Amino acid sequence: MTAETTSAAAATPQADLLISDVTALVHGPDGAVDFLPGAGIVVRDGLIETVAPMGELAGVRAARTIAGHGQVAMPGFINCHTHSPMVMFRGAAEDVSVVDWFNKKVWPMEVNLTPNDVELAARLACAEMIAAGVTTFADHYFSMDRVATAVDESGLRANLGWTFFSSEGPAGLARSADFAREYRGAAGGRITTALAPHGAYTVDDDDLRATARIAQDEDILVHIHAAESRAETRTSRGNRGLTPIGVLDHTGLLEGRVLIAHGRGVVQEDLPLLARAQGRVGVGSAPKGYLKNGTETTAVRSLVSAGVAVGLATDGAASNNTLDVWESLLFTCLVQKAVEEDELWMTARQGLHHATLQSAAAVGLAGQVGSLAPGHQADIILVDLSGPHTQPIHDLASTLVFSARSADISTTIVAGQVLMEGRRLLTVDVPAVAQALAPRLAALTDVSHGRSIQDYAAHP
Repeated sequence: MTAETTSAAAATPQADLLISDVTALVHGPDGAVDFLPGAGIVVRDGLIETVAPMGELAGVRAARTIAGHGQVAMPGFINCHTHSPMVMFRGAAEDVSVVDWFNKKVWPMEVNLTPNDVELAARLACAEMIAAGVTTFADHYFSMDRVATAVDESGLRANLGWTFFSSEGPAGLARSADFAREYRGAAGGRITTALAPHGAYTVDDDDLRATARIAQDEDILVHIHAAESRAETRTSRGNRGLTPIGVLDHTGLLEGRVLIAHGRGVVQEDLPLLARAQGRVGVGSAPKGYLKNGTETTAVRSLVSAGVAVGLATDGAASNNTLDVWESLLFTCLVQKAVEEDELWMTARQGLHHATLQSAAAVGLAGQVGSLAPGHQADIILVDLSGPHTQPIHDLASTLVFSARSADISTTIVAGQVLMEGRRLLTVDVPAVAQALAPRLAALTDVSHGRSIQDYAAHP
């Protein structure tokens, strides 16, 4: 190193973090997934400053260095639709019909919730997602102020929306809107917010129109269940002359930014409506739960053709059992090949594209998360592929999707803060949370009171 180089290096402000000696998952100009071996990642002020070969970073000084030792660095996973506090009902509503799942299990159990229950369960969910490499999640539930507390304390990034039904009257939308306004930008900017009407069949047209007006006037994302099944689409068309996507269009929601949960009932006539939205619409797809239900899956190929960003999701753990987006990545690739009867569709690289750039776009955070690129948030996971189940590696993308699993993640970082290192969680005390939640479980799952937060029709 010359004296001039040494002087320049000394003059460069110290970075916050250097992740050294990794193979970095990067994106080409067209968004295609690629890999950069022997790379280093420089983080400053919570943002990625540089991703480059280690030889180009010889003069970089950092307050902390994490030695990657040949691990794979990836953008953190984005869970595009979940109900994080429902981890408290994990395994409590199994092997029943969809109607009974809602009417006899979940909605009667949710009557029992207190805000404290929601916060405790959200802490457990945050721990699970950190361990599974999820750095951002889009949540749709009640008592969202308490979920925000868990997000703040855990260090995760989240888009939060307070669910409402028209059966609540004007107070439902008002509460959702007030929360969205108050908490956007909370947790040092890690929290973004959404308006969260439950669904096109539980929120009436007047409330959907009012939601659309607020969303457009204040540039707030709308997160809603719509076209959850083909049965819902058939019923909506029969009762209203419109598909659920047609309802979103008719009420003005497609004029703003919308995140649709599931979209399994999207049909051909919906595609022009979605295409006309010009990229403002995203869909969160959670294929594991669809397989459990023995029903159709999200028509990813059709949605992509209409310009819709399709991201990966888990839904809640009451239906999906885990909040592990790596599972969703694997199931997406496998199920899409099967339903399209095309072994060349949804390749490993395509799946990783949906897990990264597509997921970021779906939750309204394109250009901020989902890529290891300068200026993006330093939301990074390190994956150790030294285990016998991932060796040998002939094609890294295929190894990641079809052989690796979330237990191979060694490190999870959000906004430059290390939340898990060496598989050790640093921001959530899981035994303490589980101990606090345990005494409440019997009361939470009691449905003997005969009440429910809502009624789910056989074909809503």
